[in-house]
Amino acid sequence: MRIETLFGIIILFILTIPQGCLRSDYIKLGDPTIFFSQGTYYLYGTGSKNGFEVYISKDKKHWSGSAGVENGFALRKEDVYGNHGFWAPQVFQHKNMFYLAYTANEHVAIAQSESPLGPFVQKEKKPIQSNFKQIDPYVFIDAGKIYLYYVKVANGGNRIFVSELNSDFSALKSGTSVQCIEATKHWENVENANWSVIEGPSVFKLNSKYYLIYSANHFKSPDYSVGYAVADSPMGPWEKCNENPILNRQLVNFNGTGHGDIFKDADGWNYVFHTHFSNKKVNPRKTAIIRAEWSENYQKAFKKLNFDPESFYYLRANKKNNND
Repeated sequence: MRIETLFGIIILFILTIPQGCLRSDYIKLGDPTIFFSQGTYYLYGTGSKNGFEVYISKDKKHWSGSAGVENGFALRKEDVYGNHGFWAPQVFQHKNMFYLAYTANEHVAIAQSESPLGPFVQKEKKPIQSNFKQIDPYVFIDAGKIYLYYVKVANGGNRIFVSELNSDFSALKSGTSVQCIEATKHWENVENANWSVIEGPSVFKLNSKYYLIYSANHFKSPDYSVGYAVADSPMGPWEKCNENPILNRQLVNFNGTGHGDIFKDADGWNYVFHTHFSNKKVNPRKTAIIRAEWSENYQKAFKKLNFDPESFYYLRANKKNNND
């Protein structure tokens, strides 16, 4: 048999395989977060009306899942506060327990588990507070104090706030709430919308400085982008980087880059985030990772944060079908 004939047969065979057998294996989670512990990466994000699935990896590139103990889920809505709008999870460890902060019903709640795979549950199914709409939680622990960064949805826009949390993660400490940042720059409200959006906080400390990474513009906008601000205290005041945005569609050639989480491993610093499904379609959003780099001696002696476009890639997995 001639090689041309054999090649033609192979191509014809591939084209006749049912599409289900060649389905895309992109991980389609918005607002993603990665918890790295003992050599394993745990990935969570916005994607199901029933809670939060989890994917696992040993190298950040080969993922399996969904791997949660409850039919792929690490958290199911039956076990916690809320019945819709499960968004923007964050997983962290404190005193040998694992916690998952999340949004449901446009309020913030925190569940706990003995494993990153779940099940995450609440003994008392309630939000942190119920007096106003509050989304996109990020818990940061520093010098014995627990801080909750969140987005307050009120008064014409989404703005990032911080408050101290009680030691049992049950409620905000009275009188500690402070606004961190709001949309004040052109890139943060490209369309000059009446309702401005600053959201998706992720906070960490480096060399005595505190960094707040955030996203701006509506997530459906192709100009959804990422910037950061720096402070000398977890409570601020925060100074925005002059060279924001540091991640946008111009950098990676995909629309809707934003709302992620920064994490560190043996390779250095990384940022996990989502983009639009394509440059013509917003949902379902796709999950990606990009490497973070640092430049010395920048504004007021803090390190400048950059993202390396050559390191950008989408995450893929062999996903179980859970019919959820």
